[in-house]
Amino acid sequence: MTTPHIDPEYLASAIEPNVQKDWDDRKVFKVADTVEGPHRYILSMFPYPSGRLHMGHVRNYTIGDVISRFHRLKGETVLQPMGWDAFGLPAENAAIAHKVAPAKWTFENIAYMRDQLKRLGLSVDWDREFATCTPEYYHWEQWLFVQLYKKGLIYRKLSTVNWDPVDQTVLANEQVENGRGWRSGALVEKRDIPMYYFRITDYAQELLDDLDQLKAGWPQQVLTMQRNWIGRSQGMDISFPSAQTEIYPDALTVFTTRGDTLMGATYVAVAAEHPMALKAAETNPALKAFIEECRMGSVAEADLATTEKKGMATGLFVKHPITGAELPVWIANYVLLSYGSGAVMAVPAHDERDFEFANKYNLPIQQVIDAQGADDVAFSATEWQEWYGSKQGKLVNSAEFDGLDFEGAYAAILAKLENTESGNSKVQFRLRDWGVSRQRYWGCPIPMINCEKCGQVPVPEEQLPVILPTDVVPDGSGNPLNKMPEFYQTACPSCGGDARRETDTLDTFVESSWYYARFASPNFQGGLVQPEAAQSWLPVNQYIGGVEHAILHLLYARFFHKLMRDEGVVQGNEPFTNLLTQGMVLADTFYREEASGKKTWYNPADIELERDDKGRGISAIYKADGQPVVIGGQEKMSKSKNNGIDPQSIIEQYGADTARIFMMFAAPPDQSLEWSDAGVEGSNRFLKRVWRLVTSFLAKNATVPALDVANLSKDAQDLRRKTHETIHKVGDDIERRYAFNTAIAAQMELLNSINKFEANAEQHTPQDVAVADEAIRSLLIMLAPFAPHLCQTLLAEFDLDLTQVSFPTVDESALTRNTQTIVVQVNGKLRGKLEVAVDISKDELLALAKALPEVQQFLTGPSKKEIVVPNKLVNLVV
Repeated sequence: MTTPHIDPEYLASAIEPNVQKDWDDRKVFKVADTVEGPHRYILSMFPYPSGRLHMGHVRNYTIGDVISRFHRLKGETVLQPMGWDAFGLPAENAAIAHKVAPAKWTFENIAYMRDQLKRLGLSVDWDREFATCTPEYYHWEQWLFVQLYKKGLIYRKLSTVNWDPVDQTVLANEQVENGRGWRSGALVEKRDIPMYYFRITDYAQELLDDLDQLKAGWPQQVLTMQRNWIGRSQGMDISFPSAQTEIYPDALTVFTTRGDTLMGATYVAVAAEHPMALKAAETNPALKAFIEECRMGSVAEADLATTEKKGMATGLFVKHPITGAELPVWIANYVLLSYGSGAVMAVPAHDERDFEFANKYNLPIQQVIDAQGADDVAFSATEWQEWYGSKQGKLVNSAEFDGLDFEGAYAAILAKLENTESGNSKVQFRLRDWGVSRQRYWGCPIPMINCEKCGQVPVPEEQLPVILPTDVVPDGSGNPLNKMPEFYQTACPSCGGDARRETDTLDTFVESSWYYARFASPNFQGGLVQPEAAQSWLPVNQYIGGVEHAILHLLYARFFHKLMRDEGVVQGNEPFTNLLTQGMVLADTFYREEASGKKTWYNPADIELERDDKGRGISAIYKADGQPVVIGGQEKMSKSKNNGIDPQSIIEQYGADTARIFMMFAAPPDQSLEWSDAGVEGSNRFLKRVWRLVTSFLAKNATVPALDVANLSKDAQDLRRKTHETIHKVGDDIERRYAFNTAIAAQMELLNSINKFEANAEQHTPQDVAVADEAIRSLLIMLAPFAPHLCQTLLAEFDLDLTQVSFPTVDESALTRNTQTIVVQVNGKLRGKLEVAVDISKDELLALAKALPEVQQFLTGPSKKEIVVPNKLVNLVV
């Protein structure tokens, strides 16, 4: 042990930069692309370079870092990388607002956020850093796109989208507000444009089945959300022949999971863009106008579910496949061409949507399920819910199928349809093919060329990557690539003639679907990932991120892993063995409301808050004007509520270790965390107490003898037991339970025990010093994943290098108790305590209990009853 030379007061600002420089200089977190021996890949979802870290980032990356540092202490080589999900619309919008190129805005943000992340003290291999907007990254994304296109796993088709006629761009459903573009305010149109699609539905069953492989490591909630999104349905395709083949010769095919209700179909509804609807509109101006009206509506399923149901009869009919009855064909605004076949059979007695539509347009409603179980119960349209959606009861009004239950009716109707070639069994998924074309500039160029003679031709591999120009300043009027002939003019690779390069870019979900694999060998120039690196590091052992990504990002990453597996790039079926979804970070909100109802939100840092004795806010004042504001309660930190806490200010005031401790201690990682200034201050006080304990111990003890466990005082035995109980608990809490808050709580208890032990300094023997030394070293190593700067600094005073030490091992012999504390009660009230041998007899224990002076004064006569609870208490009833 060295002679103490550190400041007796804890100053994070003085130690943290030095420790971080040491890590950088020695590259202590750098790992090779291939590794032998125990190793682990810990990955937190990488950030979008928005410009500043928020507390959600701090929580996410601290969780990953705690796990990474713990496993390094356990002797494993750990890969923990960091990169940037750098393409996307936010950068384009910011560039438009600030009149700069998205590339410049993005890389400036990356530089700033990288510095912020480094100040958190993350054990990241920064040599693996990359941004997805660089050609070195998206080169291989384009390469994979070309391979998949050649295999038929990517195709091009017309798709119905929200189109902003002013901005000349496709809008996501959430960018449509009251039927208008969120930025331009123009009335949004539904437009069919050509888009590229991944055939994710080809993998739907495998994506569903392989969820069973993830049961041990993924939250049940996420598995359920994935299953529901994939949405496997067992049903049947039913063909309704045209009743006017001279006008429209083709049959209408519909998919249904409720083939048992076929005899209750009273009309068929088609999408406005369906060929049958367009054919009918050729001679019907009113129908044509209605189709145009439908084109202005949203294409979001959620919007379709709540919007007013509108329709118009086409004047065309189809034949019921069993009865031959003619059913009218209606255009309905709740049917989309891009879903299924763009046609549905309507059974209004047993479907809420069809029921609403039929009542509005006075269409027949035919009951075919007696859900109440009594054949003579008349169907009432006012009580349609009794029948809607039910698979209980028996068929009625269904001719030869009357009396059959769901299973029997389904099988019988399917058999009849198959005999007449009017239907067949089919499995369908809610999951749709993934449309990846975006009519935006700041994204990965789609490596396709459009030739009038040859059609769509992939860019030859030797011409990849197709590089996105980075000096473009978009103005918001459509995709600027369409105005750049130097980008889109090219020659067809097949015929050599004039051709046009694709100007759509890829959905940014594509970049985030395979970045985890690239981190294994980010500088590899021969493919997506070096085969040996993929073999070493994949799959990711622990993935960490927000539950808001539980569906799309995780589903697409799982899909991409299977695509890369089938290309021979990676092994195994799944990319992430274990998943931890962290909860939100909540903070107080404050506002003032104007007469118009508009609210102005104020940041908590600008508020002077008065609390009651339980810590609850009772009044708040805006510091700038001294006037009161309304306390709005705690909500997720967000820009809209202006309740974000700047991590930088916390680090500058208290240090990164304090921020990390608070984030891990305030709540379990999968639950919401309520921001608390008092909690931050409490975390800082804990670290100060650790610092004072260690510096005080070092000042008093220049030398420490070897530990001799055979010659320990009772107090020393107790402290050693507490030390090793804590080692066991902290190791289990971190490795198995991810209960970081209870791991820190256990270390706080150990700190209290050491301080109490040290308070009896004048009685300490050399062996007491050895026990305290073991406890303190163990505490610092256990605390290191949470507060690495402080712990590395203090461990150095014990001649220990944090990057070389191991997590302490439990000495089972230290956990053995020779004595026990027994509570003594008289008539159920505590009157004294005994410290006795663990093997004491019952008679001896009772004798000692009665002999206690503080007990004897309450023994007024012979005991009526003597209760002994082994290892706990004695209760004397008098």
